Amino acid sequence: MRKTLTAVAAMLLTASSLTAETLYFSAIPDEDETALIARFEKVADYLEGALGVDVQFVPVKSYAASVTAFRNDQVQLAWFGGLTGVQARRLSPGAKAIAQGVEDQTFVTYFIANKALGLTPSDTFPEGIEGRTFTFGAKTSTSGRLMPEFHIRQETGKSPEDLFAKVGFSGDHSQTLRLVASGAWDVGALNYSVYDKAEAEGAPQADDAVVIWKTPPYPDYNWTIRGDVDARFGDGFSDKVQAALIGLTDADVLASFPRSGFIPAQDSDYQPIEDVATELGLLE
Repeated sequence: MRKTLTAVAAMLLTASSLTAETLYFSAIPDEDETALIARFEKVADYLEGALGVDVQFVPVKSYAASVTAFRNDQVQLAWFGGLTGVQARRLSPGAKAIAQGVEDQTFVTYFIANKALGLTPSDTFPEGIEGRTFTFGAKTSTSGRLMPEFHIRQETGKSPEDLFAKVGFSGDHSQTLRLVASGAWDVGALNYSVYDKAEAEGAPQADDAVVIWKTPPYPDYNWTIRGDVDARFGDGFSDKVQAALIGLTDADVLASFPRSGFIPAQDSDYQPIEDVATELGLLE
């Protein structure tokens, strides 16, 4: 049974058309859609067995679309980044973070540069990037935009637009890696795990784009659930979903995130992200 709902079909859903027998969930599109579907169809199968309800993964085309789908009750559960999780919970009263990856407690962003530039790794904010072209990931990505912009401003006293010759947004971490490796952009910022995975798999992009700096750690990805799921699926359903996620031990599924496991999370874990987003004017 296919556990993925097409984006077009998902957008046709309304709260009245959703049934209590189906739990719909989504995720920010931080990698290629093919990789995301492969990962989350496995998660859907696992959750269906653990929860005893039909579970469907709903892919979306953008970070903003994931937040909109959650707010509009087109999905009841979502794998968000730190910032999108904050946005979704602010727009959906009663929604709460219930789980995060072990690694999400101390996430980092890599700054990468095209190898031909000759820039080398540094323990401090990298010299030699001023005046280069620079690409972030998605505009509301925590690791691909929020935290790298925060550190750029903190370390240089300049906005990205003032520091670099040109600033862009690639849309996702995989694309950032490809663009910097190809030389389309000189420097970029991306999720460290996407780079590490590419390097471990021997992807040529990891040879052509070198890590020149990593940010200090911050909290990032999280599973967030709507506040009305108990009313729809039965008392204690939210706790049951949390337990299922924390109880996920399938090595293949976890490796696809990649995470070593999931642990409980709560909204207050992401207060630092909310504070930075507020400072940068990225929250309404």
